Amino acid sequence: MSSTGRSRRFERVADVVSTGAQAAKVFAGAGLVTPIRPDRGAKALAAVAKFGQSPAGGYAAAAALEPDRAAIIDERGTLTFAEVEERTTRLANALARRGISEGDGVALMMRNHRGFVETVIALSKLGADGLMLNTAFAGPQLTEVVEREGPEAVIHDAEFTDLLADALQDRTRYVAWTDDDTDTGDVETLEQLIEDGAPTALSKPGRHGRTTILTSGTTGTPKGATRGGPTIGAAVSILSAIPLRARERVFVVAPLFHQWGFAHLLLALLLRSTLVLRRKFKPEETLKVVEEERVACLPMVPVMCRKLLDLDEETRSKYDTSTLRTVPVSGSALPGDLAIDFMDAFGDVLYNLYGSTEVAWAAIASPRDLREAPGTAGPPPHGTKLEILGDDDQPLPPGETGRIFVGNDMLFEGYTGGGSKDVVRGLMATGDVGHLDEEGRLFVEGRDDDMIVSGGENVFPQEVEDTLARHEAVADVAVVGVEDDEWGQRLKAYVVKEGDVDEKTLKQHVKEQLAGYKVPREIVFLDELPRNPAGKVLKRELDGDREGDEAHA
Repeated sequence: MSSTGRSRRFERVADVVSTGAQAAKVFAGAGLVTPIRPDRGAKALAAVAKFGQSPAGGYAAAAALEPDRAAIIDERGTLTFAEVEERTTRLANALARRGISEGDGVALMMRNHRGFVETVIALSKLGADGLMLNTAFAGPQLTEVVEREGPEAVIHDAEFTDLLADALQDRTRYVAWTDDDTDTGDVETLEQLIEDGAPTALSKPGRHGRTTILTSGTTGTPKGATRGGPTIGAAVSILSAIPLRARERVFVVAPLFHQWGFAHLLLALLLRSTLVLRRKFKPEETLKVVEEERVACLPMVPVMCRKLLDLDEETRSKYDTSTLRTVPVSGSALPGDLAIDFMDAFGDVLYNLYGSTEVAWAAIASPRDLREAPGTAGPPPHGTKLEILGDDDQPLPPGETGRIFVGNDMLFEGYTGGGSKDVVRGLMATGDVGHLDEEGRLFVEGRDDDMIVSGGENVFPQEVEDTLARHEAVADVAVVGVEDDEWGQRLKAYVVKEGDVDEKTLKQHVKEQLAGYKVPREIVFLDELPRNPAGKVLKRELDGDREGDEAHA
């Protein structure tokens, strides 16, 4: 064996040893290393041996260890781990009788409720694949995605029946959630399937099911990004940076079909968390649920933090949120001022994860990071390699802007329609640009394809957005590049204001902090920005409004 081969083998062995040692430390800190009854431990090990590190294995193990603990609390009540285990076995058997088998794809279009979780587990027991559809997609987008991905069946909430009309052509469908007075006709519901299914244990599938999560689709038709199940390394990375604990109540407010919400479903497998779910995000109700259910962890997207802060102080003070230990956020940029304001209101419980559908995670900022370096995405967590690469694909020093590349345990396997992200020396591009500070903390400056050249100068809109967001009269902002006969391109800002401010004042605010060529040539005032459920601004909709948006100014 060559010296290079021996070196790489040594590095792999060292990585395994390091991950094992870190896993033991992290899992002990999370409260996972506790005495258990030998008979229950044996059943849990048998479940994991059968289904592996999958939703099926995780919930079967939890049912063996703590059958009577609450697994899911939603608007219909509480289900224990034992109840979830039996219900998902019945659901899997019912789906199998209707032709869903190992390797088949099933699309899910549901809000956050027990049906989503139970469907994911049932598909995992069958070795079938899940396609997560975005509840905010328009009908044509859904049709295109479903036709491209070709699922055997679609399971959806009743409220999306009309929206899915074209996509459901010649496809079997089932209804996951109905209001009490909804008539589904001859279409079976999940509850009917569960009632009809046998409680007989399923045999071990020949493969683990895959999960396809769609990109946000903010600039065009969403792509499908596929990956396998969770890994020990993935859990260690997250738990080393965000102090989640076993058996806590986790109110997943972020959409479960989104990468961030789904990640917390997977973490619940390991931590035996109680998932608290509500179908729709309502700011005051969120605080009420935190108090009533004594929620410890509240995964959200940044725009939800803003909505909570928009509640007046009298309303916020009505609810006891002292049980909150962590509020992990991800899905879109977290402005530095928003982070500070949120922690001032709710305590130093905010953790910001930066990543993407393709790379999962790249960096995680702690409350200390967010206070010391507002606007940071934080350093890479354990087991994650992060580099800023220049045009020559070589690492750049701190302070210099380049493309962000990441390596971790959960890089996606490629788009379902073909293609992937750029990969350099085993690191995958996130599609963003940014820089590291001297402490190794990442600052994301924008999409690598968002850069505009105005009068020969490179400008990234996010820097201008962050500057505008720091003005006390700005509630929300998006900046885009538009064509310009004189400058080639120019910046145009869309602002939601929460006070009395005019265009001239905001331009002066930017000019005082940034170079003159970064001042937007035009500022349009809107009542609100179009956003997807993950909180990302749908800039294509702003583009589409350009001809008529002057009426909003």
